[in-house]
Formats: sequence, structure tokens, C-alpha cells
Amino acid sequence: MKLAFELETYKSEIKPTWCPGCGDYAVLNALQHALTELQLEPWNVLIVSGIGCSSNLPHFLSTYGFHAIHGRAVAVAEGAELANPDLHVIVTGGDGDGYGIGLGHFIHAMRRNLDLTYIVMNNEIYGLTTGQASPTSEMGMKTKSTPIVGVIENPIDPIALALSAGATYVARAFSGDVKQMSELVARGIEHHGFSLIDALSPCVTYNKINTYDFFRKRVYDLNKEGHDPGDLKAAFLKALEWPVMQRDRIPLGLFYRNDKLPTYEDLEPAYKKGNPVTQRLGVEDADEILNEFL
Repeated sequence: MKLAFELETYKSEIKPTWCPGCGDYAVLNALQHALTELQLEPWNVLIVSGIGCSSNLPHFLSTYGFHAIHGRAVAVAEGAELANPDLHVIVTGGDGDGYGIGLGHFIHAMRRNLDLTYIVMNNEIYGLTTGQASPTSEMGMKTKSTPIVGVIENPIDPIALALSAGATYVARAFSGDVKQMSELVARGIEHHGFSLIDALSPCVTYNKINTYDFFRKRVYDLNKEGHDPGDLKAAFLKALEWPVMQRDRIPLGLFYRNDKLPTYEDLEPAYKKGNPVTQRLGVEDADEILNEFL
């Protein structure tokens, strides 16, 4: 059966300009394949990004896109989702944008369990600004901003943070395995609630430590080893394996999924009349609205 929307449907005329070998190419490929599998109408998909190499991604998709300012991608996405909950709102960004300046928005969006999908291209470095330490850079890593003794801070653990903040779909992917990443992204978009896909996306120009070879020697599929994604405690234990415990095994796959927790949208009384963008606001409604504030 011929698909209504082929893979080419989701590709824009703008070609990616990332460095050759950048892991973000794989993330773009995985997202395009996920959209094709799900057969989502391009005009009902919104990609929101912040600032950074990874945040150029909306330009390369033939869907709606919004390029926000640094660290505010999730906040903008929340506004779009709440204004029109029928949209498929996907946030794309990097570890600096999402786990640094945007961390507050990230935590509260998960706490509210908003129906958003957040793909974070985690390269453990600030790539766009040419190689400074990011919130996920490993301790001891020498960068342009930590050239003498290396990073002296503990890295953020995005998976454990997402689990503790209330995200209801938490996964980790690797740019060296596009097939698995595409599957995780597709299931994250399908999920009714906040989905995080932490994508290990090597920066081939400025991070010479966390390379493709570095990850290939260490990654394993936790779901193939019998992990139960419905077990929150087990998910936490797996999350702590890396980077907190600094083990040589880095788990990939679905850590946790909870389909029973209602979303913010499910509980918000403002939707009792339906989707806000489909509601007609006439002069006759003015008195009712003004009375709400009296």
C-alpha cells in the first residue's frame, strides 16, 4: 500500500549545514522516518527549537517550525501546545540549550506532564560557540572554557532528572543506531504525556572524547536485557549507571513509560469548551469573560 506521505514529504528544500559526521544528521533522519511511520499530517506538526547547532533542525523539515531564543524552546512549545492541543508539538535542541539555560522550563514541563516530545541532541559540549564545557560535559574534560584542569563540576544526568521530575516517557538513543532512535522517537510522539529522548549525538569537531567509537564500545540495549520500562525504581537504577556511576556500560532504549498519568491538558478546565483555536469568541461572550475577573 502506498503511503499518503512519503519520506520526501517531510524534507524541506533547505539542506543541513552541520559538520560532516555530526550526530545531528542521524537525529534528523530518525525524526523524518518517525513522522513517515506515523503518517502525521505535516501541517499538524510543529517543531520548536532554541539556539545551537542542533536547533537548526526545524529548517530541514517540511512542517511548521519555530526557532526560539536560547533556552526558551520548551516554554514556546508549551504555549503552542496549550493554544492548540491538536498539534503534534516536538521540541528539538541541544544539551546546553535544554539542560543549561532552559533547565527550569524543562523541569516544570515534565512536572506538569504536558503532551510534548523533547529530543535533546546531547554532544556534551557547546558546539555552536566552538567548544566550551556544557552541563553534560564529563568531569575532568578539558575544553576551551576549562583548559587547565578540566571540568570541575559533576555532569547533569538527564535521564535521572527526567524520572524524578515526572516525565512519563524517558528514553536514550545514540546517533550510531538510527533504527533504534527512529523507533524511540516514534513511540515518544505517540505517547500521551511528556516524552524525553536524550540523543547521544557526537560532535566530531569539538568533542574528541565522546566519539562514535567511545559510545560504540560502551552502549547496550537495556530492553534486550530484560528491563521493565514500567518499573520506575528499576529505571532509576539503570539511569545512574552513566554518567553518575561512570561505568563502562551506557544503557540505551526505553527507561520508563507511564500511560496512566493524566496530562496537564486532560485536567485543564479551560478546555471544557474544546480546543481554544476552534472556539469562536463573539461580542456576546464579553460579559461572561469580564465577570470571571470581578
